[in-house]
Amino acid sequence: MRRIALVTLVVDDYDEAIRFYTDALGFRLVEDSPRPDGSRWVVVAPGEDDRAGALLLARAKGAAQRARTGDQTGGRVGFFLHTDDFARDHARMLAAGVSFLEQPRHEPYGTVAVFQDLYGNRWDLLQPADA
Repeated sequence: MRRIALVTLVVDDYDEAIRFYTDALGFRLVEDSPRPDGSRWVVVAPGEDDRAGALLLARAKGAAQRARTGDQTGGRVGFFLHTDDFARDHARMLAAGVSFLEQPRHEPYGTVAVFQDLYGNRWDLLQPADA
């Protein structure tokens, strides 16, 4: 079996990013381990099954990485958070201060709205039509 296990997301600050992903988005902190070089191995996941994919939150090192923080996909939606209950998660995220860039819309593929993470990366909150 092959799968993508982790996707790296460059962040400014580990603790700030952990708070956003766990408190505002409802992710689970899977691991937060110190590394010998002073960095940390920080993994967050949206659900209980780590095999479904997770994010490695990596603190930016150097000017080039800091410049890409929040714009890793050139302004495109780069991340897709699927849900089985759009209304529940949308309401919870709004209450937590998550910035949605549009009102929810119904498309043939499902209910969707674009939001920004703490750094400005664009995400789709999406309840697939077949969910």
